[in-house]
Amino acid sequence: MILSQYTKEFKYNLKLASPVMLGMLGHTFVSLVDNVMVGQLGSAELAAVSLGNSFVFIAMSIGIGFSTAITPLVAEADSEKNFEKGKSSFKHGLFLCTILSLLLFGMLLLAKPLMYIMDQPGEVVELAIPYLDLVGLSLVPLIIFQAFKQFSDGLSLTKYPMYATILANIINIVLNYLLIFGKLGFPQMGIVGAAVGTLVSRFAMLAFLWWLLRGRDKSKAYVTNIKILMLQSSMVKKVFNLGFSSAMQMFFEVAIFTAAIWLSGTLGKNPQAANQIALNLSSMTFMVATGLSVAAMIRVGNQKGLQNFTELRRIAKSIFLVGFVFAVIFALTFLALHQLLPKIYVNLNDPVNAIDNAEVVSIAATLLIAAAVFQISDSLQVIALGALRGIQDVKIPTIITFISYWMIGFPISYYFGKEEALGSLGIWLGLIAGLTSAAILLYIRFNYLTKKLILNKD
Repeated sequence: MILSQYTKEFKYNLKLASPVMLGMLGHTFVSLVDNVMVGQLGSAELAAVSLGNSFVFIAMSIGIGFSTAITPLVAEADSEKNFEKGKSSFKHGLFLCTILSLLLFGMLLLAKPLMYIMDQPGEVVELAIPYLDLVGLSLVPLIIFQAFKQFSDGLSLTKYPMYATILANIINIVLNYLLIFGKLGFPQMGIVGAAVGTLVSRFAMLAFLWWLLRGRDKSKAYVTNIKILMLQSSMVKKVFNLGFSSAMQMFFEVAIFTAAIWLSGTLGKNPQAANQIALNLSSMTFMVATGLSVAAMIRVGNQKGLQNFTELRRIAKSIFLVGFVFAVIFALTFLALHQLLPKIYVNLNDPVNAIDNAEVVSIAATLLIAAAVFQISDSLQVIALGALRGIQDVKIPTIITFISYWMIGFPISYYFGKEEALGSLGIWLGLIAGLTSAAILLYIRFNYLTKKLILNKD
């Protein structure tokens, strides 16, 4: 098949994916704003936000992963023009996401005592606990928002969640400025003010997205008159099975990157700081692949509903190809700028910390070379996951992600990440191994299933 049959899909793929990319970057930006503003208060406050968010991020990954079950179900129903099926998928997904959000918030409250046994400074723990209470509560509107977002994505209305995320960022920045520092007569609340900003902005984000969808002819009937307690056990089971597996896939990946942070911490503050710089930069590029993953989920789900498996395979390959192009661009950028980019994060004119900062830049520059290497495998694995979710294949991919990250990647990170071995680079070699294994195995799975679907139909 000639290349143009794939490249002609690029424009529509990017039209679907770009609002998702911007929305995901928006979520990342909320965290960035909190860190930058809180950092002005002092190192203890910044450490407290980091500690609190390390708990929230794991819970958030489970909630967001679970909500992705809604998109392929709604996309399939939309292509079939089956309104009742689509609304049922959304309603059951919304119900389960609401229950999950409350459970995750409760688990965070129960997990707070762990902070006292994690060998963290007492001052940091005391600051982190009230912060965690409020940011943990913000998981409730965030995960319910994700249910609406995934539904909106399933109808190919990807720009509305982006608008809601932009509004949330504006509200968060304004409230952070007013409440962290006590400006314009508002109380000076420190990091609790940052938590209040996050909580209020996420409730506003949810309300605004619902309002946008209510005003759109295509989505109005879905998001109004929701009889959320009138449930069907078969549909609850279907959404739960899809959602649970998707949540575990995201959890396994997030957890290995969290483990990389902890392993870096055993090497000292400079390797940990360098690790954070490399992770921050690579997470920005990962949002592009995540957007393409959602596009794959939507378009594959549409073609599954139409039972057009040859077209499904062609469209998915077009998304793999555009993802590959972006990954190569990012990889070359990291290679070309690996010495320069880390310098953005440190004050090179600080004579007191000059030696530490130089070491941080040196380590981060090396890690960016490793990040360049795994751009392609990271992009391919997340797009393959999106495509497999589109055909509602989640159980085997969950096993694949566990094997790749925790039976292949983590042992390599642990063994080679010791100070007497390769240190920080060894940790990232494990990440490369895990992501590459996942990419290869998930693509093989997708290739096998789509060929089987085509043969069975013929």
